[in-house]
Amino acid sequence: MSAEARARELVEKMKLLPDSQERFLHVIACGKRAAGLPDDLKVDVFRIEGCQSALWMVPEFRDGLCHYRSDSDAFITKGVSSIVCSVYSGSTPDEVLGLDDGFLRDAGITEHLTPNRANGLSQLLKKVKGFAALHRSESAPSA
Repeated sequence: MSAEARARELVEKMKLLPDSQERFLHVIACGKRAAGLPDDLKVDVFRIEGCQSALWMVPEFRDGLCHYRSDSDAFITKGVSSIVCSVYSGSTPDEVLGLDDGFLRDAGITEHLTPNRANGLSQLLKKVKGFAALHRSESAPSA
């Protein structure tokens, strides 16, 4: 499934929730369920600056695809970052770079973020896209 299809699926799923409070609770539940990162990966090189919570994102490029994992010490931040990583992971660099992050707004994920958390999300997206840009010339293997 493409990043665009995963983003559409997320928006459709979130629209099934009755209101913004339920969407907010869903994001928190995603944070509680997310696997997170081992302590040895919670290092400065993977830390996302600009968020009020501690936030780490570990990118990996293998078999022509970008993969992302994240963790945070706050469930809302962990939930948002795990959703971002799940949408973009398994995508070619061109797919990552081509997907507009407006799907997060359309899914209702950004509407309750404090300015600090919104800034952290913005920084996370920059890192996700920046990593993809570094690997843009490398193509995914053909199926």
